[in-house]
Amino acid sequence: MVLAEFRFLGCTREGELEGTVATLTGMKAGLDELVGRRLRSRGQRYTPLRKALVRKVRAAAHPLAIHDILASGKRLAQSSVYRNLVVLEQAGVIRRLAATGSGFARYELAEDLTEHHHHLICTSCGSVEDLPAPVGLERTVQKATAALASRRGFRVRAHRVDMLGLCSRCD
Repeated sequence: MVLAEFRFLGCTREGELEGTVATLTGMKAGLDELVGRRLRSRGQRYTPLRKALVRKVRAAAHPLAIHDILASGKRLAQSSVYRNLVVLEQAGVIRRLAATGSGFARYELAEDLTEHHHHLICTSCGSVEDLPAPVGLERTVQKATAALASRRGFRVRAHRVDMLGLCSRCD
């Protein structure tokens, strides 16, 4: 394992690099290997169900609710899917977005496995849309959050902006 410094949209962090560059295009071949390593580091196995969940979430155009995952056509036990999503979340593979509107949490690949983005969340129907932000805006947000946090002795490692409102269907 290599300890290195890396840049992410103007943010500098020190951290452990997993050995694979995390981008949507370059990640497909190495994703299973990276996920397997993350799970093994937590004493877990990369089971066929976990592989299916990772592939389903990776292929989705937006974060998925549990009912989206269960509608995949396979007969999956809801409790088993939830348990495996928790394991994947604890291993840093899946990110859980808090429930709003529909009451269902949504799941997506962890940001370091994809790309930095924010979300538009409808408070009526619960739909979630990914929203990439321009680099200039990201730098401004990073500087502002770092300045605000440092006044309280807090060091920002990442940020997340979720915009709540009504989607075009609910407005």
